[in-house]
Amino acid sequence: MPERNDTGFSTIGRIDHARITPGTLIPMHPHQNDEILTYLRSGKVMHKDSEGHSDIISNQKLMLMKAGSEFYHGEKTLEEGGVLEGLQIFIRPEIEGLLPQVQFHQLSETYSINQWRKIAGKSSDYPLQIRSNTWILDMQLQKNDETFLPELPFKNTSFLFYVFKGEIQVTSNVQLSTGESALIENEYPTFIANETSEIVLFITQKNATYFDGGMYSGNLHK
Repeated sequence: MPERNDTGFSTIGRIDHARITPGTLIPMHPHQNDEILTYLRSGKVMHKDSEGHSDIISNQKLMLMKAGSEFYHGEKTLEEGGVLEGLQIFIRPEIEGLLPQVQFHQLSETYSINQWRKIAGKSSDYPLQIRSNTWILDMQLQKNDETFLPELPFKNTSFLFYVFKGEIQVTSNVQLSTGESALIENEYPTFIANETSEIVLFITQKNATYFDGGMYSGNLHK
């Protein structure tokens, strides 16, 4: 992400694409001032946290942890889920010291075929609520089909287009493969799937208010 002296961009702090073997234990550990979306595409993990939640997260059940002032959680990848693969997404909240909260969302389908699906955002029509001007959507784009950026009711938007899996042709000379992304501003290109692909779209605003001192989402070079 291109902002100078910063590992993030605006409200988007950090995106980790993880692959974890079954049976791995991640012991209880702290977070502060991070909004953390666990977005799995394969595998299952048992989650426990300091707010008293205990649940299984999978590619049909997502979780948003709002660390706020202080929060602890731990996970164990389950043998029956196979290899875990997904994104751990760290978003910057508007202000520090908010009350910790945890939200879960059961997806009706594992994939949203050729249509943007709302996952998390600062709007009442998003199932998981982020406490800053950030919106996250996903889609599975079928081979040879095309899509465009969604129309939005707000201005000054920046889009981070992330290919979780597959291959997408953005323009005649730009191609994105698994794990690659493009930051898009002031243009609306056509996206064509060279093969069936899984896409995650992050939307933020350059003039958004955010706290960049989070434990993992923060600006490490301040």
